[in-house]
Amino acid sequence: MRRRTAVLAAVLAIAVAAPIAPPTVTARQQGESLAPYVPTPYDVVNRMLELAEVTRDDVVYDLGCGDGRIVITAAERFGARGVGIDYDPERIAEANANAARRGVQDLVTFIHQDAMQADVSEATVVTLYLLSSSNRMLRPILTRQLRPGARIVSHAFRMGDWRPDVTQEFEDERGTMRTLHLWRADGVVRP
Repeated sequence: MRRRTAVLAAVLAIAVAAPIAPPTVTARQQGESLAPYVPTPYDVVNRMLELAEVTRDDVVYDLGCGDGRIVITAAERFGARGVGIDYDPERIAEANANAARRGVQDLVTFIHQDAMQADVSEATVVTLYLLSSSNRMLRPILTRQLRPGARIVSHAFRMGDWRPDVTQEFEDERGTMRTLHLWRADGVVRP
């Protein structure tokens, strides 16, 4: 018993003497989803790409790409190159299979990565269907990395107090009201 008490006293002495760093608190843990997986209906995908005025000269990045439908559609309809980023390896596998099935695998790339760690500096268009809180977290990354003139299109959710250049409301094929927001990067980094 005395030995156990001595060992316990020694452990406590070390624990008390060692500085303890407070836990880091973040709004989101690394690898945690920025939004639940909800596929964007194809008619909304088309409206997003049209709002961004995508052409074959564009590089479209979709953050939280899911099954890859936005960048695949950009490649099919406009001949644009595309990059889809998603933290879920199952979605990335599905996106790659969809690209192969649609014959656009030479135009699109899918990356298993946390969108908060992504380098989007090559993008001329970024598409989002994430939560408002996620868009706000991405805002400083996007405004720091994107070149002036790059377009950001968000399905449904805004980016805090950064006012969109265009907001478009419409009824989709199912009769659901949809809202799209478009911002143009202007070289100003927004926190």
